[in-house]
Amino acid sequence: MIDAEVRGQTPVGAIVFTRYPVPGKTKTRLIPALGPRGAAWLQEKMTRHTVDQLRAWREKSGGWLQIRYVGAAAGQVRAWLGQDLRVRPQGPGDLGDRLVRAFQEGFAEGVERLVVVGIDCPELDEGTITQALESLKEMDLVLGPATDGGYYLMGLRTMPVEGFERLCQGIDWGSDRVLRQTLERSQELGLTVQQLSPLSDVDHPEELGVWDRARCQSRPMISVIIPVLNEASEIRQTLERVLTGENLEVIVVDGGSQDKTVEIVQAYVGQGESSTSLRLLSSPPGRALQFNVGLQAAQGEWVLLLHGDTRVPRGFDMLIRELLRDEGVVAGAFELAVASQAWPLRWVEWGVRWRSRGLGFPYGDQGLFLSRERLVQLGGIPDLPLMEDFELVRRLQRQGRVAIAPVAVVTSARRWEGLGVLRVTWLNQLIVLGYLLGISPKRLAQWYRRRQG
Repeated sequence: MIDAEVRGQTPVGAIVFTRYPVPGKTKTRLIPALGPRGAAWLQEKMTRHTVDQLRAWREKSGGWLQIRYVGAAAGQVRAWLGQDLRVRPQGPGDLGDRLVRAFQEGFAEGVERLVVVGIDCPELDEGTITQALESLKEMDLVLGPATDGGYYLMGLRTMPVEGFERLCQGIDWGSDRVLRQTLERSQELGLTVQQLSPLSDVDHPEELGVWDRARCQSRPMISVIIPVLNEASEIRQTLERVLTGENLEVIVVDGGSQDKTVEIVQAYVGQGESSTSLRLLSSPPGRALQFNVGLQAAQGEWVLLLHGDTRVPRGFDMLIRELLRDEGVVAGAFELAVASQAWPLRWVEWGVRWRSRGLGFPYGDQGLFLSRERLVQLGGIPDLPLMEDFELVRRLQRQGRVAIAPVAVVTSARRWEGLGVLRVTWLNQLIVLGYLLGISPKRLAQWYRRRQG
């Protein structure tokens, strides 16, 4: 029932609709970009963000707050979001049925002005909740329009049950007609209506930037450094993915390509988002050297070290900013997927996932990212002919945690296809063992190239 401190007032309340973040069952429209685990990860982040905003509102207003969920048990939800929260399942039916049930039960608790919100709108804040509840002193219905034709908030004051049942009937939930149909129904019922400022939802891959902008008022620029050498077969796909990001500078450092790599890169200058630039530099060959040439030219607060045959996921810039905001995280990387249907490569991906998450030790083909200042303080990328990424991660681990994004980059399968999965795996492990035993990286590089043929 209503808390003692709000008895005697006109009780106000808020309900959050959410889904427990089970991979493959939540934020499904984002799965093509982020994968099942990445979409569930974002659902978890967005729910926490929304609940934090509502907690802040509750602290100031003394209002009533409830979380209504699907996909879990009450104990799981409390363990996830906090023991201080009232939680209740949404129950069966479409969104209209579940909204009616939420308002009925909220009013039965003694609340007289009540708003229901989802978790898809990161710009929703405690001020918006307060404004909606204030409007309900004079209005029967308050709606927060979403830019996709739906709404991020519905607020009602106490009315007969049949009133809000009729309000939510016959609506094409999930379509761009939801707001219009609800307004038409409210007019038929003779309800007074107040609309709040429109806000954007995050439901589709192209909307991931909304979350990024809402979370970070001044988004740090990311410098994406890509060393290339005869990458004509791969660099086009790499650049097309990178240029989907926002507030980036992309620095491609060519090591003397003899194919059409340079020509392909030059064709992309001036493309991409308006907040993204691309430059082409040159240097002597050598991945570490090329990375460091790019680092000297970089202006971004954060740096992504990316191989020329590796494709980032949609929303990679949002993922980088989100992970590097966490305290204790000194760097990060993505999971790894190999661009091949061959089943032995699924074992390779499993091994990389175990090494990355279990040992906190990603390799360079997973796209390492960290602050430019930290990388400069470390002396840049270790100037080694081989194992430069391995040594960089070793140094980073001494300073803190290396986080792994729940989303994979996709790298070319050409090494494994050319030499075979077992041979590549065997060579890699021998190189790591030799390096740890103190064998010169120059000797290891010579040996590695001979074994590669």
